[in-house]
Amino acid sequence: MGFLDSILGRSKPVRPDLDQLFALPSAALTLEAGAGFTPTGMGSVCFAGVEGGGFARIKQDVEELLDADTGRGGSPVRFSQDSYGYTWLLAQQPPDDMAGLVNDLHAVNSLLEDGGFGPQLLCSLLAFKDGEQRPLALVYLYKRGTFFPFAPMPDGTEKRNSALELQVKAVLGDDLRIEPDLARWFPVWGAPGMA
Repeated sequence: MGFLDSILGRSKPVRPDLDQLFALPSAALTLEAGAGFTPTGMGSVCFAGVEGGGFARIKQDVEELLDADTGRGGSPVRFSQDSYGYTWLLAQQPPDDMAGLVNDLHAVNSLLEDGGFGPQLLCSLLAFKDGEQRPLALVYLYKRGTFFPFAPMPDGTEKRNSALELQVKAVLGDDLRIEPDLARWFPVWGAPGMA
């Protein structure tokens, strides 16, 4: 960071560390033991809308890579666009294969980053539920290199269970790099995989 940047209050964004995702399988064990939440087998990657031939090739590469990894016929991933214009990729593995899901999400992120779309990456999330079917996501922010919990109320309203989010923060504080600025814990209403 330069002298002028420090005077003007600008800071360099944290370079995304995609390997942080590999901490999620052990964090999932801690989350289950400490709060009773288990993985659903669903994970998503969100990125700013991208168009053109380069992205079409990346999309095809992602579908081929994840199809080859799962050994299933057809595409194991689904692309969708939300009302804000962001593109979501939903990947799914059996709930007991958290490592496989994390590998899939890491592969998608790496392909996008290697294809020159790294600046468009916004977040990845992994979905969890507890015995009462309360939804929870662990969200990784690329530009911050940190995680935060997102716990929407299960009644379908756009309200958050802030107490649960803070409980999860306390449970996972030693396992994940948790975002310290609570104002950056933005809601991801309607994110694929959270239903």
